[in-house]
Amino acid sequence: MIHRALLLDRDGTLVRARHYPTQPTDLQLFPGLGAALARFRQAGFRLIVITNQGGLALGHFDAAALDAMHAHLQHELTRQGAPLDAIYHCPHHPAGRVPALAIACRCRKPQPGLLRRAAADWSLDLTRCWMIGDILDDVEAGRRAGCRTALVDNGGETEWRRDPWRVPDLVAPDTLTALARIAVREGLAWHTAHEVAYGAA
Repeated sequence: MIHRALLLDRDGTLVRARHYPTQPTDLQLFPGLGAALARFRQAGFRLIVITNQGGLALGHFDAAALDAMHAHLQHELTRQGAPLDAIYHCPHHPAGRVPALAIACRCRKPQPGLLRRAAADWSLDLTRCWMIGDILDDVEAGRRAGCRTALVDNGGETEWRRDPWRVPDLVAPDTLTALARIAVREGLAWHTAHEVAYGAA
């Protein structure tokens, strides 16, 4: 069976942006996202996080700390009815201080490697998936993988380089609004007039 999914960036999209979070309490979900994501799960969407974690290569935290942060994120979303199917992270950074991770790779967004790995693991039809992120590297990774894309324009992007790969299918001021607009495009019932109005924008 082929599935569709929401492929979600982590920092600035699912959780409030912080400069290299290092502990579980640093990951603070945006309000309302759990309930909104639960609706997509009920509609048959996989929920998968796709995140660059160059802090590993830069030595800001180790794999155990990242696992603890992601266990906390999974716990919080599960508690709200939206457990994640998977979290894929890229540990690399070309300027890293950890030699084994200081490489140019095929998995660090804007490269589409993590999305393609998720598609293989979860039998995803990437043309029916959405990549949602707060910077244009997320958009480019999604488009290169064949996904539809949503940019959460909340101030995370500062380099507005013009490139056909970096043009999203929709733009929203926050993730909750992006999800409402995606729901409308997918023909999903959104429960309140306020949300439908946002979704139609």
